[in-house]
Amino acid sequence: MAPRPPVPPFTRETAIAKVRAAEDAWNSRNPELVAQAYSSDSAWRNRAEIFSGREAIVEFLSRKWSKEIDYRLIKELWAFDGNRIAVRFAYEWRDDSGNWFRSYGNENWEFDADGFMTHRYASINDLPIREDERKYRWTTPTRPADHAGLSELGL
Repeated sequence: MAPRPPVPPFTRETAIAKVRAAEDAWNSRNPELVAQAYSSDSAWRNRAEIFSGREAIVEFLSRKWSKEIDYRLIKELWAFDGNRIAVRFAYEWRDDSGNWFRSYGNENWEFDADGFMTHRYASINDLPIREDERKYRWTTPTRPADHAGLSELGL
């Protein structure tokens, strides 16, 4: 497969670009599209689930987004070094009963030389919120360029 830029070693600018590309892909809620950013044997820990490989990633994301309706995500670079990036994120979603949540978390990413993520470790906590407490109200597939990020929103 062709490299998936930006590739390591990351600079601040390329790490931010990698984080925004991941955010945009996840906001598409397209499991097949998202899975292409990961190596064929990518290892994941997401909450209490541990799995590997693109097929498992697609299955996981399909299940996730069937439960997490109206999903909207913002990621922010926390730190980077060489081929690793640490991210903090928050996303909003509702369940099929109309209950809203904001999920907060941290991810640690490791990339191969071609820019594919080989490892993803995610720790996530869910906070119930009222509908009027939502902060992510865009209607486009990705967060608009002028929409505030996590720090600006106080999250």
